[in-house]
Order: sequence, then structure tokens, then C-alpha cells
Amino acid sequence: MSESADELSKSEDVSLNASLNRSSQGNVSPNEFNDAYNAWNEMLEAENRGVAGRVADLERKVLEQGDEILCLKGTLADALRRLNALEGLRSSSSNSSTPTTPLNINGNASMKDIKQRTGSFSTLRIENANRSRYTGSSLPQRRAVHYQSTGSLHSDSHSSSSVSPIPSPSPRATPLPLQVARRTPSTPTATSPSIISNNGSLHKRWSSTGDFNQTGVTGSPTGMQSKFSTKSFMNLFKSNNNLAAPNYKHGTKDAQYNEEEKTVKLYLKGRPIILYAPTEITDNYEITKVSTAPTQRLKLDWVYGYRGRDCRSNLYSLPTGEMVYFVAAVVVLYNAEEQHQRHYLEHTDDIKSLAIHPNKMLVATGQAAGVDKLNSRAHIRVWNSVTLHTQSVIGINDFSIAVCCLSFSKADGGILLVAIDDSTDHTISVWDWQKGENGYKITETKSSVDTIVAVEFHPIDRNTIVTCGKSHIAFWSLDVNGTLYKRMGIFETRDKPKYVTCVAFLQTGETVTGDSNGNLAVWGRGTNTIWKLVKNVHEGSVFSICVLKDGSVVTGGGKDGRIVQLDNNLRTVGFSEIEPHYGGVRVISEGRGSQLLVGTTKNCILTGTSDLGFQPIILGHTDDLWGLAAHPSIPQFATAGYDRVLQLWESMSHSILWSKDIGEQAQSVAFSHDGSVILVGCVNGKWMIFETQTRELLGQHTDGNEPIQVIQFSPDGSMVALGSRDNQIYIYQVSDDGMKYSRVGRCSGHSSFITHLDWALDNQTLRSNSGDYELLYWNAGTCRQIPQTSLMRDVDWASNTCTLTFNTIGIWPENADGSDINYCDRSIDSRLMVTADDFGKVKLYSYPVIQPKSLCHSYGGHSSHVTAVNFLHDDSRVVSIGGKDTAVLQWTVS
Repeated sequence: MSESADELSKSEDVSLNASLNRSSQGNVSPNEFNDAYNAWNEMLEAENRGVAGRVADLERKVLEQGDEILCLKGTLADALRRLNALEGLRSSSSNSSTPTTPLNINGNASMKDIKQRTGSFSTLRIENANRSRYTGSSLPQRRAVHYQSTGSLHSDSHSSSSVSPIPSPSPRATPLPLQVARRTPSTPTATSPSIISNNGSLHKRWSSTGDFNQTGVTGSPTGMQSKFSTKSFMNLFKSNNNLAAPNYKHGTKDAQYNEEEKTVKLYLKGRPIILYAPTEITDNYEITKVSTAPTQRLKLDWVYGYRGRDCRSNLYSLPTGEMVYFVAAVVVLYNAEEQHQRHYLEHTDDIKSLAIHPNKMLVATGQAAGVDKLNSRAHIRVWNSVTLHTQSVIGINDFSIAVCCLSFSKADGGILLVAIDDSTDHTISVWDWQKGENGYKITETKSSVDTIVAVEFHPIDRNTIVTCGKSHIAFWSLDVNGTLYKRMGIFETRDKPKYVTCVAFLQTGETVTGDSNGNLAVWGRGTNTIWKLVKNVHEGSVFSICVLKDGSVVTGGGKDGRIVQLDNNLRTVGFSEIEPHYGGVRVISEGRGSQLLVGTTKNCILTGTSDLGFQPIILGHTDDLWGLAAHPSIPQFATAGYDRVLQLWESMSHSILWSKDIGEQAQSVAFSHDGSVILVGCVNGKWMIFETQTRELLGQHTDGNEPIQVIQFSPDGSMVALGSRDNQIYIYQVSDDGMKYSRVGRCSGHSSFITHLDWALDNQTLRSNSGDYELLYWNAGTCRQIPQTSLMRDVDWASNTCTLTFNTIGIWPENADGSDINYCDRSIDSRLMVTADDFGKVKLYSYPVIQPKSLCHSYGGHSSHVTAVNFLHDDSRVVSIGGKDTAVLQWTVS
């Protein structure tokens, strides 16, 4: 084509020159000259169009190849991760020395533990300093990664992996260090990430994504291993609970054993509690002994739920085929095709924000500050999505409330990170996050007293930041001296919306925003004025704008539940609606191929296309969770809470079997002894009976007008006891296979609300705990209290959910105030006990827990008080539920 164009150009030039010569000689007419001149111009225009077309083709090919390279990076990273997992399996089978869990006394680290951890960090620095001398590769080197990424088997490791429907034979998806020093219960230490073998040589480790990132992104200038790879900096110090300790005695610290009466006395909020020891242990019982932690451990297997009700921009697709989102204190990386989850567990409280680095491998997540001001401070963590290795911990002492918005810079390849603190002044700060392990704060300034809901770096204009929120949009400029300059968006004669709810950028560089009126506004590039306004795209707020690769735009409405498709000129070309019970659209992001990922305001995640519709892949609760019950014979469990929803889950396939709106806020749940019916206790004193298979409502009863706190069936299923917040225990006779309930009476005697109930194996004896730390015994047939508590010391109990018994002395921390432990459950084989506490921890003990000093394995993941925890029917799994965090976490026992 170019040769023919050249020949045409030469011939036209000859023709034009000939015409000019003849014109100069007076042998050509003006018309002939004009014709030749026009022909020459047409040839030039054709040539220009051809060149422009070829340049456009080249640009398109470059973009396509860039996408292919990014996908190849993700595929290679995933392959390397899998190879590393295989290598770990092979090495673990040949090594007899395996890592052990750091043992905590009631979940608190000792000062000796702290010193040993400090020593392990010194070892890391020496080892990695030697590593930094290696120059055999010309590729950029990153910090050493030892793949503790799936170590939720350990009480202080913060990541995990799981596969559905049947867990992998390996307890880890990525291997542990090849050599870890042996530990004994008497000398707890933190897990050392050393990779030095017995003979002192370095084993080969698979490096994933190290060659994809710039040295400044993941490398360490000093060659030192990040101390955040295995333990949060905030957890290296033991909080001093004695600072705020009341004057009266409480907890197990002052527990005393009476040799004559064979009783243990402990104090809860100054109140003495007398517990009778079973006869079989009285001869050898020593209160000063330390009970060892169990050899079994928990590993986070699956996380049910998503946080969409009050968080934005928290759902993205990664090149590895995983989607990343968060709930409670867990970041979930979920591959829906392979039914596989991995978990980043370094956070200590509610995660509120998430951002993806331009290289699609690094993730930044920001958390809120917790009640514990030392161990749960607001901060940002930057981590690798393939290895789950923490790259940087930013702003430990700089954020006061929560990091509510995050964004990486894009025009410079992600060097900077901008964050918004959800404080009164909504402080905006800009960080060079690669400087050191804690980043470098370039600048910060007060942004606005009004709420800010989004912050984004401009993808083309370097050092330009856009924020939006209540009644405003602001355009920020960061100069070379690190100073932020602010220009407020001008709405001119247009109605100012109550909220500017979301922001995105068109491929041509213009800023596009959605507002609470359902309109889209396009702001001219480099200006703070509206260039174009598209009205009534949605009925109600526009919660999300997603600009696709082809330049088209997709928006999501929070009120109308619509997903609207627009072309490059923002003309509507189609829409689809999601079903109302999934909630409104909170966030939309691009998935694999033509698929979209949709997060909703009712904590659901949907995937699909506008043509084929959207299907749910993640469902969750939307309000406080209180009710949890395990099916007695199959791997299922039920949950219910203040969102008025009862849900039945299948633990093996990690799926929900059915969900039912019961119309009442639920406080407690229980299965009948054969699992055929589910009882749900409500906050208004009503309790309902549902058929498990059909979810049909079989009947309902009312006892008082206070919440039904706890429901327990007798071992043979002939009776059921319901503990109420009105201090009463209601006893019912059960008949017709759980279909009919006849009231026997009520047990009165507690001076506070009922918290826990247990039946004895004789199906007649009952014990109960109350809110003022009482332990009482009852004859269920007569509904009379048994005052001779010493006679109850040798009774065999069908369960142990009462937190205040002799067999649960050790679950109480030394300075417990009586409300710290919310729930406990004994395994079916009576070897383990699991507890749920007010600090977001799930703890595993050896059963019985009869020593005041009992070691345990402690696990994070919940960001709120853990309201209930249960072993499933075969003791292979544990399920825990959070209160405010609405999360359901499933753990494997190994």
C-alpha cells in the first residue's frame, strides 16, 4: 500500500510540475491548474489518513499486548504459588520438625515471648543482609518472602487458604518455613520465618512477581526482611490491663482451692464464685499447674459474607482470577471457578477501605481504630496479593478514627498513596509508601467537615487528586514541595446535590461523578466546572461508576437496583435490574471477560452480564448476628440475627441451602435432637418452629416479652429449655417428632438474665448461667431448683456451653470481668473446647479446662465481639459468628 502511494505521489508531483511549467508558458488554463492542485491535496489527505490508521492500529496492538502481559504475569504468579505449595508438601513430608503454634496464657503474650520475637527479627536482618549480596540475577529483587501466607493454623499468623468442597489434604496452601526451631509449652516464641536447613545451606524458594515489580515497589533498600511478615507490630506489646483495673478482685488471678471442701473460689467483678471439683480429680488437683494447649489447631477455612452495607469501592478482580473484598477484619481472595479462598489476616479491627496498585499485584487496605488503643490502631497495610506478604504498614500513629478511603497514584506507576481519615476534619494525607517499612508522609491537611465518600488519583494528570462527598467535590493539586492546593467544584446554576456519591475517569481524562439525585456530571479536564450533565440516569443515588476497557460506562443505583450501560458519549444503551432482596448496587467492577462483579447494600456479591443476568456467589447477613446452631448429624448449620433472616448453610460445599425472612429479630437458634426442626428465639419473647427441609413455619409460642437468649433440647429430644432475658427458664415437653410443644412450667430463681444452659445425660437435670455470674441447677420435670450444688459435682453433662463451670475455669482471663467470654462449646469427643470473646478472638483449649492458667491457641478474623461458636457434628470444623461485623467464619480442626 505504501509503495503504490509513493508511486501515486510521484506521478501527481510530475503532473503538478508539468502543469506549473505549462502555466508559466501560458499553455494551461486555470481550470486545469486547479484540478491538478486539488488532486494533489486529495492525495496528501489520503496519505495522512493512511498514516493515522496505521498509528491507531499500532496503539491498539500495544494496548492488547499490555493486557496480555498483565494476564501472563497473573498466570505465572499463580503457577509459581502452586509450585511453591507442591515443594512445601514435599519438604514437609521429609522434615520431622514441624512448626508449632505460639502458646498464649489466656491469649496474652508474656514479656519473655516479646524478647524472643525481637531476637527472631535480628536473625532475619542478618540472614537477609547476606542475601542482598547476591547479584546473579539482573531482575529487580524484592524482600525475601517465606510464604507464611496461609498460616492461620498459628495463633499469631494472619493469613489462610481454603478449597471447596473438600479441603486439601495439606493443612496449608503455601508451605511453612523449612526449618523452625522446636518450642515447648514452657518457652513460647513467635514463628521464625527462617529458611535455613539443618546443614546451613539455603533452600531454593520460588519467587513470584519479584520480577514484575520495580525495585522501589517491593524491594528493601537495606535488604532487611519486613518485620510485618509474620506478626503485626502492634501485637508485639502486651497491653497493661492493670492500669484501669477496679479495686475489687476479679478473674482467675486470685483463684483459691479449698482442700477440705474440694472447691475452687474465683472472683468475677468482686463476687466470689464457688465451683465444686469432680470427685475423680480431687486427689491430684493442683491449682498452680499450667494446662498445656491442645495439639490440634484451627485454620480459617471459609469466610461467609461481604461488607457492602456501609463501605464502597471494595470489590475488584485480580489477574490471578480471584476477586478481592473484605468483611470484618479479613480480606478475602476468592476464586469462584475453583471454589477456593485465601485470606489476609493481618488486620486487627474493621477493614474500611481497599485499593489496588496499578501493577494489579499489590493491595492496600485501611482499618478502623478499635477499643484497644495499643493493638487496634487505625492504619494502612500494603501487601502482595500472591504471597500475602505485608510490604508496608503505614500511619500507625497518624490516623485517629478509620482509614475510610484509599487510592494509589496511577500516572507515575503507583509511587504515592492517598488516604482519608474518617475524623471530624476528614484529614487527607499523601504518602510515599515505599520509603521504609512505615512509609513517608509527604503532606496532610484538613479536607472538609463534611463527609467524604471517595478519593481518587487522576489516571493521566500527575499529582491531581479528586475527593467527593456531602454537597461537594474537590480537585487537589500536589506541587513539587509537597503542598496540597484545593479547588472546589462549581455547580454554577445547577442544583447542588446533597451528596456527590462516586467518582471515575473517562478514557479521555475527564472526571465523571454520580450524585444523590441520580445524575452524572462530566467535569472538564483541568477545570473545576461541569462540562456535561446527564440527568436521571438512576432513580435515587448513583453509588458506583465503572469505566470499561472499551471506553463505555456502567453505573449502579442504590435505590432502584439498576445497572445502566452507557456508550462513550454517556448515552444510555441498556440496563438490567438485580432482584430487590439482594439490595441496591453498592459497587461495580470489571470481572473476567465480559462479566461484571456487583457488590450490594445487603452484603451480597453477584456476577454476570446485563444480557444473561446476575447470579449471587456470596450471601451474608446485614445486622447483628446472635443465633448459631450446628445440625446434630450432617455438616450443616443455621444462623439468625437482627436482620430478621434465618439461613441454613452447607459447610462442605460452602454454600447457602436456603434463606428465609422470619419477620422478627432473632436472638437464638437451636436444632431438635434429630435435626428435623429449627427453633428460633426472638427479641420480643416469641419463638418459632421451622421445618428444616421445607423451611415451613410449623408453629410459634410466646414466653414473656424479653429476648429468648438461649434454647437447648434435652439429649433424647423429649424436652426443650428456653432461657429468657426476664430471668426465667421455660420448660416444654416435645412430642410428634418435634412438631408439638406443651409447656411444663418455668424455673424461677435467677436474679439476672439467662445466658447459657446445659442438659445432663439423664434428660432431667439442667444447669444455667446468668448475667450476674450465677451457676444454678434445676430439676426440669418439676421446674424446681436443686440447692445442694455439692451433689452436682459428678453429674455427666450432655454439653458444656455454660461458661461458668468447674470444667471451664481456665477459659477466663486473669483479669476477666465476667462479660469477656460470650460463648463456649465442647467437642463431641470431649477433648477440645472452643470459646468466643469480646475481643474478636476464637480460642482453642484442651478439655476440661480446669486450671486457672491454661494455655490456648488464639485466632483473629472477627472485628467485633464473637457472639457464638460451635463445633459441627463430627468435630472436623468450627463455626463462629460476629456480632456487629455480621461475619460467619468456618474453621477446620487439624
